Amino acid sequence: MHKLGWIGLGHMGAPMAMNLLQAGYEVNVYNRSHEKTRGLVEKGAKQLNSSKEVVDQSDIIFIMLSDSNAVNNVLMLENGVLEAQTAGKVVINMSTISPEDALKFAGIISENGGQYLDAPVSGSVGAAMSGQLVILTGGDIQTLEEYKPYFDILGKSSIHFGTVGKGSSAKLAINMLLGIMGQGIAEALVFADKAGLDKEDVLALISQSGMNSPLFQAKKEMYRNEEFPSAFMLELMTKDLGLVKEAADLLGTTLPLAEVANETFISAEKNGKAKLDMAAIYLEIKDRITK
Repeated sequence: MHKLGWIGLGHMGAPMAMNLLQAGYEVNVYNRSHEKTRGLVEKGAKQLNSSKEVVDQSDIIFIMLSDSNAVNNVLMLENGVLEAQTAGKVVINMSTISPEDALKFAGIISENGGQYLDAPVSGSVGAAMSGQLVILTGGDIQTLEEYKPYFDILGKSSIHFGTVGKGSSAKLAINMLLGIMGQGIAEALVFADKAGLDKEDVLALISQSGMNSPLFQAKKEMYRNEEFPSAFMLELMTKDLGLVKEAADLLGTTLPLAEVANETFISAEKNGKAKLDMAAIYLEIKDRITK
């Protein structure tokens, strides 16, 4: 049985690593903030003191971090991944990063004798806890098939999009749609309120219409109570829409709705909503109208 390593135990990484642990795998864990390893260690994970130690003592290394800078630091800094012996090992990066950075990191790992797969996920904390994520993969198809049993524990499905970087492109596409839908729902609710419609009636209308969606149902109580505890932080949505803008510019294309959503999320982050759920874009739209 492979020894698994997990680097990054934030809101998403911790429950994902826990699912592998509870499936009976040996899991070595590292997080810069050591207190975040406590729950996993209590369940049998082995806490290590650096990314290098994780690679040295594992066969497959999963990385789940907030952005490219964090991934780069884990790879390149002192006691990082590249100070370990990576030959014959597989690094599976589940972080949301740009396709260009995925290719860069893949090249670095390959130069050091390892294999790299990109496998970002669609879904928030609840899906991570229940193993219902959708995993978006890019890389060698035979390698991905070999490690599919791990993806089957972490998610309800995995979709292979092609070579390294394609999984990251797919993640940007689905999160672009998430941001646009989030702003669309917010604007509909704010418009309805401005028109004097009862919020409960409007929530019922959306729920019974063709516009209903799992996203809306997941956020409905937030809209009802106007309280937005984070399942997917607004600042991460802002980061992803920024990556979409960068990717679109490199591809020489324009994405009008995504650009509007990007500007609104940037504004919401600047206005103190960064740590709220991404559905708090509703508050940003409402604040603009009431000012």
